[in-house]
Amino acid sequence: MDNRVVITGLGVCAPNGTTIPEFSDAIKNGISGIRHQPDLETLNFSCQIAGKPELSEERISRYFTPLELRNLNSTGIVYGVIAGLDAWKDAGLAIENNDEPDWDSGSIFGTGTSGIDKFRWAINKIDELEIRKLGSSVVIQTMASGVSAFISGKLGLGNQVSTNSSACATGAESILLAYERIKSGQATKMLAGSTSDSGPYIWGGFDAMKVCTFKHNHEPEKGSRPMSATASGFVPGSGAGALVLESLESALARKAKIYGEVLGGHINSGGQRGLGTMTAPNPTAVQRCIQTSLKNAGIEAHEIDVINGHLTATTKDALEVENWKAALQLPPDHFPYINSLKGMIGHCIAASGSIECVASILELSEGFIFPNINCEDLNPEISNLIDVKSIPQTLIRQPINILAKASFGFGDINACVIFKKYSYE
Repeated sequence: MDNRVVITGLGVCAPNGTTIPEFSDAIKNGISGIRHQPDLETLNFSCQIAGKPELSEERISRYFTPLELRNLNSTGIVYGVIAGLDAWKDAGLAIENNDEPDWDSGSIFGTGTSGIDKFRWAINKIDELEIRKLGSSVVIQTMASGVSAFISGKLGLGNQVSTNSSACATGAESILLAYERIKSGQATKMLAGSTSDSGPYIWGGFDAMKVCTFKHNHEPEKGSRPMSATASGFVPGSGAGALVLESLESALARKAKIYGEVLGGHINSGGQRGLGTMTAPNPTAVQRCIQTSLKNAGIEAHEIDVINGHLTATTKDALEVENWKAALQLPPDHFPYINSLKGMIGHCIAASGSIECVASILELSEGFIFPNINCEDLNPEISNLIDVKSIPQTLIRQPINILAKASFGFGDINACVIFKKYSYE
């Protein structure tokens, strides 16, 4: 089978918005969700700022039972469940309490780690010889598939229920895996997305690697500077993004709102060969991933209106733009618009791709290009590659037809998704 796949629901739990209306308004207006984190300062982190979703206890209580909340220590599961259930509701889908699972619906919801605070708590109990006090909540919160298991149980999903993990490419990869499931006729609906825990135990390793900025602790909102000449490292972030993917036939049959269409994409690895390493991309693999994505989607390079880049505010930003230019083979004055959400939310690690895909679909469906913030001093290595008009620093309102979204992760892994505005004609 070769089903067309569309997007019918969106959910988000981002540092600058935990509902779709709030998030949409924030990205249009360049509103940052990056804040000073007192706990990072207390722990003597070099980078003492981060992007972290703000959720009230009342909001969280709407998604979990009192029993679940009693021992819930995983922020990643909280973010993922909220984004996932919101996307399901946004798609107009009911949460049934039938004994029969929904055999046609499933979920691929990625993460990097799960419940790291719960892990720490459990380790302390074991070290204190109090293993009997671990209780029954440790396994579900610390297994990587905990987030998808929570979501599946709340929605009664009976199709494939999996958790993928591919570093910073996790979110984009989850969408492509769900897309293939529906395209091949093995599922009708799939909830795709990814999540990432908050806190020092997640962010500490990156701080130790010296890949995070330390120059903007006194001005958090200016700290994340993709494509800027004064970019000095990424700002860590956390959260979750979720999308309901559905066969076009099913969406039309139930008269669902259609945000956009997934045309295709590609996932590959540079194998840590050539210039590729554990932390640096193999340019040949990146370019091949982009070019194969276009081929799989059945489009030409000149048809891309916007690129939502990975662009983390490190020294690799110029290399990413160079790879896009080499892959697309377009002259500088015909290069698509390119933007990075990380200026507003930081680098949300495993959740970055899914949150950025939600932003991409909003751009397509509402007809706007969100601004790049904190790059008023554009990196000259980038401005020498493409026309500066391709890097908007203010909101642009105009129809968009095709958007390319890519994510590149530690381990030299790449994912690129091609989205298209859906036409009801």
